[in-house]
Amino acid sequence: MSETVKAGSTVRDFDFWMGSWTARNRRLRERLAGSDEWEEFDSTSRAWPILDGMGNEDDLHTDFQGGFVGMSLRFFDPETRLWSIYWADSRRSGLLDPPVIGGFEDGVGVFEGDDTFEGRPIRVRFIWSRTDTSTPRWEQAFSEDGGDTWETNWIADFTRVPDAT
Repeated sequence: MSETVKAGSTVRDFDFWMGSWTARNRRLRERLAGSDEWEEFDSTSRAWPILDGMGNEDDLHTDFQGGFVGMSLRFFDPETRLWSIYWADSRRSGLLDPPVIGGFEDGVGVFEGDDTFEGRPIRVRFIWSRTDTSTPRWEQAFSEDGGDTWETNWIADFTRVPDAT
């Protein structure tokens, strides 16, 4: 486990995320290619608890690049006090990506895991920040050198949608 991955989370860490959201997304046009061109698009998300609160699920909907639907599954391990986060989307036939694992410290969540990108081994990192506000941020970064350097390639700034009730 990377030293940036924290083992001190609680099952309540993602309570801030439950509900409905809109997001402004910025994503690098080309990843791990030295690009500094960003694409921007909007999305909506909705999150809810599963497994009697030991996990949660969300979905993401966007019209970007012809439209796609994505989903995250998060599971809390009370023994290790770590979260595992899995991603899948409709562009990839519903395959689950390998998990990123980590936790929260001082309201910031850091989650890392091994994956591949275009056939190359990489390290993936998700960071959740501003979790104590109505505008949390999620970031994704890739590393080709085992986590020594990172390229942030996707940033989503969320705004809570007020309940319709």
